Amino acid sequence: MMEWRDEGALLSVRRHGESSAIIEVFTAAHGRHAGVVRGGASRKIAPILQPGAQLDLTWKARLDEHMGAFTVEPLRSRTALLGDRLGLAGLNAICAMLHVTLPEREPHSALWQESMALLDALDRPGWPPAYLRWEMRLLEETGFGLDLTRCAVTGSREDLAFVSPKTGRAVSRGAAGGWADRLFPLPLALLGQGPASAEEVGQGLAITGHFLGRELAPLLNGRPLPEARGRLMELLARA
Repeated sequence: MMEWRDEGALLSVRRHGESSAIIEVFTAAHGRHAGVVRGGASRKIAPILQPGAQLDLTWKARLDEHMGAFTVEPLRSRTALLGDRLGLAGLNAICAMLHVTLPEREPHSALWQESMALLDALDRPGWPPAYLRWEMRLLEETGFGLDLTRCAVTGSREDLAFVSPKTGRAVSRGAAGGWADRLFPLPLALLGQGPASAEEVGQGLAITGHFLGRELAPLLNGRPLPEARGRLMELLARA
């Protein structure tokens, strides 16, 4: 019998049979993991199984490759976000992006800590820049990180103003020349300089979304990035 205990955030839940549920969680030491919760559709357990909920999990299976079964204990509920349209959109986007980005059962301990911190921040104002930084971290997990430290053409660290949609590297204003309209504008929010306006967050998410879509293309099979992310982008644009 295989068994482990871990802490995780619930990414998704779907009914299984008459009374059980299959949940997917992002755990600290076991990565993205799925399993059955017996009685998960009951009045007692179903209210606990809400996306974003922090859970104490025990997983058991006869063999490691089996789906296995979870027993769950609530650690933290995030149902308060149900009354916050933007915060709820952020929670749904985080859960959806973790689902499409992370391989099953592969630990990402640093990303887990950053993801939990971001989920904790959703009930406070001013979190969208943190979401942008989180998407940059998520992009790094795919093996492709942005290089915004110096100009890809001149090597200069001064007057960086654009990002190449091909290489993900910064380009200075002077080096861009007539190619500027084919490059992404580089918001200061991506450089960690000064407060981030809603416009800058939107510009940054256009960049991370472009590269996430490209790097995840083999997994998406022609589909776009999750709709939950698109809804968050729409709400941020209105803001």
